[in-house]
Order: sequence, then C-alpha cells, then structure tokens
Amino acid sequence: MPKAKIELLSIYLEQSRIVIVLCLFFAVSFFLSVVAKAADDTIYYKLTNGQTVIPLEQFRECDLCPEMITLPLGSFMMGAKDGESRNPFDIYGKDAKMRRRGPDEINIIPFEHPRLSVTMDTPFAMGRNEVTSAEWMACIEAKACTYVPNHWVLGLNGKKQLGPKHPVINVSYLDALDYVAWLNSMVGAEVYRLPTEAEWEYAARAGTETRFAQGDDLTAKQANFSRAGTEQLRGIPMPELENRRIPVPVDDLEAANVWGLRHMSGNVSELTQSCWSDEHLGLPTGSAYLAQSQVGCERQVSKGGSFRGGMDLARLAARTRPEKTYRDDDLGFRVLRQFKIGE
Repeated sequence: MPKAKIELLSIYLEQSRIVIVLCLFFAVSFFLSVVAKAADDTIYYKLTNGQTVIPLEQFRECDLCPEMITLPLGSFMMGAKDGESRNPFDIYGKDAKMRRRGPDEINIIPFEHPRLSVTMDTPFAMGRNEVTSAEWMACIEAKACTYVPNHWVLGLNGKKQLGPKHPVINVSYLDALDYVAWLNSMVGAEVYRLPTEAEWEYAARAGTETRFAQGDDLTAKQANFSRAGTEQLRGIPMPELENRRIPVPVDDLEAANVWGLRHMSGNVSELTQSCWSDEHLGLPTGSAYLAQSQVGCERQVSKGGSFRGGMDLARLAARTRPEKTYRDDDLGFRVLRQFKIGE
C-alpha cells in the first residue's frame, strides 16, 4: 500500500478513536447525571438508630423491635365494590330484611361503603408480620406489658399449643397500646402505634383493587381461613381449601402481598386504631383518618379476617367491631411506624 494511503488511514483511525472516546465520555456523563438525579429524588426516612430507609425497604429499629417495611406514598380506593361480598344473606345494616338474597340482587354491606379515594399523605412503615408471641413476651419480660394471654387454641381434640412465631392472640386493643408504648420507650420517640383502618387497607391492598391482594379468590396456600365457613357461604363443596382451625406461624404460607406484608388476609383479625362507624367516614386523606381515630370510642375496627372465618371475611374491605377490652383466640394486631415528611 502506498505510503500516502497508509498515512491517511492512520489519521482516519486516530480521528475515529477520538470520536469513540468522546461518545463514551458523554454517554457516561449522561448516565451519571441520571443516577445523581434519581438519588436526589429518592425519599429517605431517618430512624432513631441513625439508619436511613427508603420505600419498600425492610428494617428493624432495635433488637427487640418487630420487622417493618417502609411503604410508598400514594392513593387508593378504600372500601368494597358493589356486589363484592359473596354473602347471600341480607343481614347487615338497619334496613336488613334477614333473608337470603335473590340470585340477581347485588349485595352491598353498608359498613363497607361508600367506596372512595383516599390519599396517604403521612409516610409510614407497616409491620411485616402480625406481632408474634415471642415479641409480646419480650414486652412482658421488660415489665412493660402486664397481661400474659393464653397461647393456645381450643380445637376438636382439645387444646393446641402455639409457638413463639405464631401471632400473639387473646389480646385486646388496650393490651396492644401497652406494647406500642413499650416500643416507643425502646426507641426514645413516639413513632410506633396501631394503624388506622385506612392505613391498614392501603398497606394490605398494595396497589390492587381486587377482593384480596392476590386477586379475587384465595388459595389455601395464600391465606389461613376456614374452608367450612367458605363452603357454607358459597353453598358448594370446595375440597381444594383447608380447615386448619388454628393460626399458623407468621412466616408460614405464601401469604405476602407485593409489598412484602404477610397475612393481611386471614390468620388472625387485626386491631386498628380507628373507631367503629356504621359506614366509611368519607375522609379524603390518611391524616384525616388519623385525626378522627384519636377522638375516643368504645369499639375499634379490626381487619383481615381470621382462621375461624370464611374467605369472604378475609376480604380487604371487610370490617368487624371488637370492644376495647375484647380478647379472643383469633384476634391480634400489627404495628405501624410513622415518619415525618422531610425527616
């Protein structure tokens, strides 16, 4: 090849290398700017132990604190759709006829309505699990909780003893307040409490609008509820379901929603901070529900259904109304950790 052509080729190759290096430089610079902007836009919350957490991150704020999951802010549709409940009996509300509904009648349970959009404007983390017996007994050992509940369920063959990883049962709303007060004393701030029913349902739905976070039906592997209760309500045999007749450990089954919260449907019914009302209050924000929950009441709202109830009672819109002092073997709770915006 002539010398002139070789020189021209060398110049061309050198220029090409320069162009490639410049392209790589600008590409890397752009990528780093995007990463930096994303980092600037990330929401962080600071814990009392100095740790920072971001939405959907799991954390444990102290050695004896329950495991928590930080939730993203957002809005959701609270309450039941018309006809969502498969209960065929007209037995709820002041206008109930105490009869079986016709096949074409739409079932509307008054206290699950009206369905409305609620914006969660107060950031929080929710307990990954129901509070366990082991966690409750740590509070007893610290002499912060005083009530030692029975940790067994009476079944067809007598008492069935539960273990440390089972949810604590036979505790009331007032008992649960002792536990959250102890958590707050451990971390040195008033940040733990029970969730309101709006916060509970927002966390349980995890962005879904179906009966359950897993869809419009549950399998026996996804939740712990009563086969017998479900069959009785539906009027059909459902051999694919199970009658466990006992709570399961909090880490059992494929019971987590997409945000990682376990057993939001079934296992044990969960106490909330909200006062019972005969229909939804129609408030627009999570902070409004929190303010309303602090007025004082005789009955609380509990959510999620239990191992004793059928699938219909495990719907995320379903509500029950235990008294403040009520204790039962299918009633427990999980805790919420509140953050401040800009914290």
